[in-house]
Amino acid sequence: MNLPWKGSRIAMISAAARGRRFRFILCLLSILASVGFSFLNPQIIRHTIDSVIGNEALAVPDFLLPIITRLGGIDFFKMNMWICAVLVLAAGLCSGLCNVARRYISIELGESIAWKLRNTLYGHIQRLPYDWHVSCQTGDIIQRCTTDVDAIRNFIQNPLNEFFRTFCVFIIALFMMLSMDVFMSLVALALIPIMLVFSIIYFRRVSKEFTKADEAEGAMQAAAQENYTGVRVVRAFAREAYEMNKFSERTKNFQDIWIRIGKMLGIFWGTGDFLAGFQLAIIVSAGVYRCVQGYLSPGTFLAFYTYCNWMIWPIRQLGRILSDLSRTMVASSRVREILAVECEEDPVDAQTPVINGRIKFQNVSFSYRTKEAILQNVSFTLEPGKSLAILGATGSGKSTLVHLLSRLYDLKDDEGLITIDGIDIRKISRPHLRRHVGLCLQEPFLFSKTIQDNIAVIDAGMDLEEVRAAAAVAMVDESIQGFTEGYQTIVGERGVTLSGGQKQRVSIARMLAGNPRIMIFDDSLSAVDTETDAKIRSALKERVKDAAVIIISHRISSLMQADTILVLKDGTVEALGSHQELLNQEGSYRRIFDLQQGLAEEI
Repeated sequence: MNLPWKGSRIAMISAAARGRRFRFILCLLSILASVGFSFLNPQIIRHTIDSVIGNEALAVPDFLLPIITRLGGIDFFKMNMWICAVLVLAAGLCSGLCNVARRYISIELGESIAWKLRNTLYGHIQRLPYDWHVSCQTGDIIQRCTTDVDAIRNFIQNPLNEFFRTFCVFIIALFMMLSMDVFMSLVALALIPIMLVFSIIYFRRVSKEFTKADEAEGAMQAAAQENYTGVRVVRAFAREAYEMNKFSERTKNFQDIWIRIGKMLGIFWGTGDFLAGFQLAIIVSAGVYRCVQGYLSPGTFLAFYTYCNWMIWPIRQLGRILSDLSRTMVASSRVREILAVECEEDPVDAQTPVINGRIKFQNVSFSYRTKEAILQNVSFTLEPGKSLAILGATGSGKSTLVHLLSRLYDLKDDEGLITIDGIDIRKISRPHLRRHVGLCLQEPFLFSKTIQDNIAVIDAGMDLEEVRAAAAVAMVDESIQGFTEGYQTIVGERGVTLSGGQKQRVSIARMLAGNPRIMIFDDSLSAVDTETDAKIRSALKERVKDAAVIIISHRISSLMQADTILVLKDGTVEALGSHQELLNQEGSYRRIFDLQQGLAEEI
C-alpha cells in the first residue's frame, strides 16, 4: 500500500486507485452512454414534430432508412404515434439506468480510494520520526486524515464524474447543434468564453480562501483537542473563560473565512444565472426569427433549444466543479505534505543481535533544530545487571540522553557514538532495539482499554498470571484488585480512571511485562510516595537482576542505591561515581542531598 508520495497529487490519487482502473473505465462508459441516450430524445421529438406530425422529409442516418421503410415509412408512425412516445420513454429509461450505474461505480470508487488513503496515511504516520510528531499539532493531523481525505472522496464521487459528464454533454451537444444549424450554433457559443473566463477567475480566488479555511479548521480542532485533553488543568486553574475565548477566536476566524467564501459563491452563482439566462434569451430570439424566416423548422428549433440548454447549464456547473476542485487540491496538498515526510528507515543490512545490555556513550553531543547544544561530550559505561542513576536540573539533557538510547532521535556522524554490546545502535534495527529497551516516562500514556490490555500491550497473548506478576513488582496489583472489575477495569481516555501514581505504576508494570534487557525509568516514580518508591525499587532489584537499569529522578533517595550516579549540568557531565563518592565531592549532588535531608528532618 505504498503510494508514490514524492510525485504529484494526481499521481498520489492514481496510485490509491490502482487496481480499480476497470471500474473507472466502466464509469466513463456509463457517463457516455447516459449522455448519448439523453441526446436521442430531442432527435426523436424533432422528427416526430417535423416529419410525423408535419410534412418534412425524414432526415435520418442511412442505416435506419431500410428499417423505417420495412415498417411502412412515415405513414406507419402517423398511424401509431404511441411508438414515438415509447421510443422517448425507452431512451429515458436507458439513460436513467446508465446514471444509476455511474453513481454506484463512482461512490464505490471514491470510498475505496478514501479507504486506501486513510490506511496509508495512518501507516505512514506510525513510521514518521518522533521529532516530526513533537512539532505537529494533533488536531491538525487528525483533520488531514479525516476531513481532507473526505474532501478527496467527495470530489471523486460527485464533481469528478460531473466534470466528465459536462465534457461529454458539451462535445455531443456542439456536434448535434452544428449538424442542425451552424449560425445558431455560433450564437449559442457567443457567451461561452465569457462564462469560462469568469469561472477561471473565480477558481483562482476561491482556492486561496479554501486554503485559509482548511488551516483555520485545523487550528480550531487543535484547540479543542488540547482543551479536552487538558481538562483537569483547565478546571484546576479556573481557565475555562480563557479557553472559551481562545476557542471563540479560532471559530470566529473560521466563520469569517466561510462568510467570505459564501459571498464569492453568491456573486458567482448570481452572475452565472444571469449569463445563462441571457444566453438562452438570445437563442430564443434568434431561433424564433429563423423559424419565421423559414431557415429553421419548429422541431429542429425545439431540439436545438434543448441541446443548448443542456450545454449552457453544465458549463455554468463548471464553476461549482472548479470550486470543489480547488478545495480538493488544497486537501490533497495537505495529505501529500504528510506522505512526503521521510519515514524512519533502517538500512538494508540492519542488525538484530542478541542484546545483553552493555551500554557505552562515547563523547556524545546532541542538539535539536535550534542548534543549541543539549548534550556535550557525555561519556559513561553501564554493564548488564548494573544500575545508573541520572540527576540534573530541568533542561540539563536527562530525557534527551535516554531518547537517544532508544533512537527516538539519532546522532549524526560527528556527534559521538552510542553502542550496545559494542555495536553502534544506528546499525541495529529500530524495532529490535526498542523491543529490548524499555522506557517508562514521567507522564505515562495509557490506552482506553482494560488494565490487563494496557499491561500486556507488548504481547496480547500474555496470560493474567504474568500480568499480575509484573503489577506486583510495580506495587499496583493490590490497588487493581480493589477495583470492582479488577484487571478488566476499563481505563478512561489517557488514563483518567486512575490516579497519577497508579498510572505510573501501571506503566512500570507494562514495561516489566516485556522483560527488556535495558530498563529506563524517566522520573517515573515522581507521583508515588517515598515509602512506595522504596518498595518498588526493592522489588525491582529482585526482578531485573540481569538487566541494565537507568533511573532518572530528582529524589536522592531514589538514586543513592544505584551502582553509578551521573550528574548532568547544562548538558555536560559534572560528576560520575557512587553515592558515597559524590558525597565526598563538592558539587550539585552534595548540595541537593543536604537540601533534601534537611527538608526530611524538618518534616
